[in-house]
Amino acid sequence: MLAAVRAATLAELGERGYADLSVESVARRAGVHKTTVYRRWRDRQALVVDAFEHLAATEVPAPDTGALAGDLEALARALVGLLTSPRGAVMTAMLADAARIPEIARARERVFADRVEHVRPVVERAVARGEAPPGTDPARVARALAAPVYLRLLVSGDPLDEGAAAEAVQTALAVVGRLREEYSDR
Repeated sequence: MLAAVRAATLAELGERGYADLSVESVARRAGVHKTTVYRRWRDRQALVVDAFEHLAATEVPAPDTGALAGDLEALARALVGLLTSPRGAVMTAMLADAARIPEIARARERVFADRVEHVRPVVERAVARGEAPPGTDPARVARALAAPVYLRLLVSGDPLDEGAAAEAVQTALAVVGRLREEYSDR
């Protein structure tokens, strides 16, 4: 039931947009009664937030390649893959609405917090292997990795492709290198 409702939410968003999304239309598409949906999600905002959080968590899993560069590359490729997929396009459109829809802004914050938690073990393993200095902030690494991708997606219009993923990895590695310099200066 959860998967069906989440998939229905994303499909309805893609077809109708947030303004026309209703719990009733999601329930109908998912093949469940609307009271079933309301038992788990209090309103359409809660549906959207849950669908986005689940999408981000499942489509961009935390890798363990044995090296920081490999883990960052896997993360960047997965992010680019998600954002260029039909499901990612819906997510992108909704995130663009975050400035005017407070619920979506809160969802964006929760999705980023979740992404930081997925990057945390990548950073912790890198610190343990000596690839990153102790105290490396996973949020800083996550921001550095995501920034070039989202810049291309939302601002510059440059292609969102392997080049974007490679640029993201280099940016994140540069941040880790800068942290190493700061750490060694202490």
